[in-house]
Amino acid sequence: MSDNAFMPGFRSLDTELTGHDLPVEGELPGWLSGTLLRNGPGKFDGGESRLRHWFDGLAMIRKYEFDDGAVTYSNRFLRTDAYDDATAGRPTGQFATDRRGLGKLLGWLKRLGPPEPTDNANVHVARLDGEYVAQTEVPRWVRFTDDLDTAGSFEFADDLDMDMITAHLVADPAGGHVGHGLSFGRTHEYTFFEIPPDSRRREEITSIRTDSPAYIHSIGVSEEHLVLVETPLRINILRALSPFTEGFFELLEWDDELDTRFVVIDRASGETVANQSVDPFFTFHTINAYDDGDGVVLDLVAFEDATIVDALALDTLAEEGFAAAPPGRLVRVRLGTDGSVSRRRLYDGGIELPTVRADRQTRPYRYVYGQSTDREGANGLVKVDTERETATEFWQRDLYVEEPWMVPRPGGEAADDGAVLAPALDVEAERSVLLVLDAATLEELARAPVPHHNPFGFHGRFFSE
Repeated sequence: MSDNAFMPGFRSLDTELTGHDLPVEGELPGWLSGTLLRNGPGKFDGGESRLRHWFDGLAMIRKYEFDDGAVTYSNRFLRTDAYDDATAGRPTGQFATDRRGLGKLLGWLKRLGPPEPTDNANVHVARLDGEYVAQTEVPRWVRFTDDLDTAGSFEFADDLDMDMITAHLVADPAGGHVGHGLSFGRTHEYTFFEIPPDSRRREEITSIRTDSPAYIHSIGVSEEHLVLVETPLRINILRALSPFTEGFFELLEWDDELDTRFVVIDRASGETVANQSVDPFFTFHTINAYDDGDGVVLDLVAFEDATIVDALALDTLAEEGFAAAPPGRLVRVRLGTDGSVSRRRLYDGGIELPTVRADRQTRPYRYVYGQSTDREGANGLVKVDTERETATEFWQRDLYVEEPWMVPRPGGEAADDGAVLAPALDVEAERSVLLVLDAATLEELARAPVPHHNPFGFHGRFFSE
């Protein structure tokens, strides 16, 4: 099988299903009840045009609903302005796919400024103020119903004004959510906020000015602190003013002269309590953070540089496959309030799309679940024991596993007593499956084949209600 045999994962899907009963091979745990919602690209074409990057694909929500040993599946595209434009042959305003040249300049002049940011909310999902919300990295989030029908834009009930906003809200087990954003101006600012339970009002914790804003996908959140990880992948604001720049992708540039900086913020006061720099690296995903008395422990996936962003362009993937994508490494960083900083690798394999069980977010925890990425012919799933620094892996040839989600067994006492849900793509069969694995051993309990292929998605959450 060729190096780019996984390309069904980057092939558009037209099929939409509602309440489809999936066949089950094996046996689902009888206690497993609730809904796994997944978000990610479902279509990579706009008329005759192919989109440029994995991050550009049109948002499609997938729903797996578990009850009494059975699972039903639904999938539906978000009906947004971006969806309408792309299906009409005008796929613009995305991460790497946009207009450029004279036509773009004339559009700017007509609007007296840059276009409205995209509502292609294809990154993540959350439940805010009783509503399901599809998220992207600009403040045009989209509401959707239990039936996956698009329900219009999600509007915050506050006056915070940000040009970029995290799609990785941290659901605090104590209640509410924590996030961050970025605003551009004469001075640029990172803003950190909390959303109380049953609210759509963001309450600002603090803001930090910067002359050179970085692209930041996620932050670390512990019970008492926030951690900003500012890498050398910077946003060239001046380049944004050029009508010949196509998409946010072309604003990003890696600055070899910069280190990676950690800013530790007290959640209660908003004060910066530590500001430390280390040799440069890039990260998309912080995994978890927790306080240990006189510092913060932060786990994340580290890359040597930002090559990974370029490697996920669709042309590059078609030509070179995942071989062009460097592996990320699971790194533990300890940031002392005395200014000390230490780092060590917890797992020598490649890992991405990491998750921990929801009730351990912001708190000491033991197990990370994620993709195991540096394989040939497939990727796998890995469970890392952060205390013993050992790993258990699941791998099957021709199977590409997406982000896993650990669901604890009700009443279970062990930290890994439960099931891991992981969508996957069987590239030989060109068909997706949902894997259900024992969270302690990663032994397969069941799999539920989907009647079509699903393009590779990004993130999701399990909702027990």
